[in-house]
Amino acid sequence: MREVFHPATEQLNLATILNAFGDPVRLGLLKMIAEQKEITCSGCSTCSDMKKSALSHHFRILRESGVIRVRLEGKNRYMSLRFEDLESRFPGLITAVLASV
Repeated sequence: MREVFHPATEQLNLATILNAFGDPVRLGLLKMIAEQKEITCSGCSTCSDMKKSALSHHFRILRESGVIRVRLEGKNRYMSLRFEDLESRFPGLITAVLASV
């Protein structure tokens, strides 16, 4: 089975995470993931007008920054928020960001 890179909790970098939050599309994806707990690319209702490559790019930025975790199951990718990891590394950050979107 393929594995997807996720930075370890101690490797999470504040500047990288804030950069990931710097795009309105990614903030919208973040809010959707937080509300639904886990989403798939095909289940991304607000992204229907977005090109698949653009959506993939935004998910990659969120994953590589450590904001989301991607779980592979068959041909599906399930995205979830790394809330506990983010909260332990940067207490209150994710709650403040989610409150602002």
